[in-house]
Amino acid sequence: MSTTQNLLKELAEEALVTRKMLERIPSDKLDWTPHVKSMPVKQLAGHIAELPGWISMILSTEGLNFAAQAYKSPEWSTNSELLDILDDSLNSAKTSLEKAGEEDLLPNWVLSNGDQILMTKTKGEFIRHSMSQIVHHRAQLGVYLRLLDVPIPGSYGPSADDPAF
Repeated sequence: MSTTQNLLKELAEEALVTRKMLERIPSDKLDWTPHVKSMPVKQLAGHIAELPGWISMILSTEGLNFAAQAYKSPEWSTNSELLDILDDSLNSAKTSLEKAGEEDLLPNWVLSNGDQILMTKTKGEFIRHSMSQIVHHRAQLGVYLRLLDVPIPGSYGPSADDPAF
């Protein structure tokens, strides 16, 4: 199995878990944050939903400069809209990975903020990094949901709230 096929398989598996988490977000808690330094639920969930789209960006560009491209959180108000963002970003990632060959994963990709280089990795490494970011932020959302007393779905097996998985 090629690297891109492995990435497609992992993306599909993580999408199922991500969807279960995003579906649980209570509509009356979108502005809630556990700490003043933390993102509100709405911003965190929007970021999780858009992160698969980074795969397309990585494959089609040479990098991202935060100073030149101001970040704007995805706009959404309902869980349905949030899941549409997730579906769009997953479809974009899937299409890009299906078209990519092994050689497309080899060029370097640069993440910067103005003249400051934050990271330089191959495109393949950055795709793996973005997939790790999905898992990282999804776990962060799990903590938010636990603090809000929302039942947590099983991820890679049962959870205390979803023992049947």
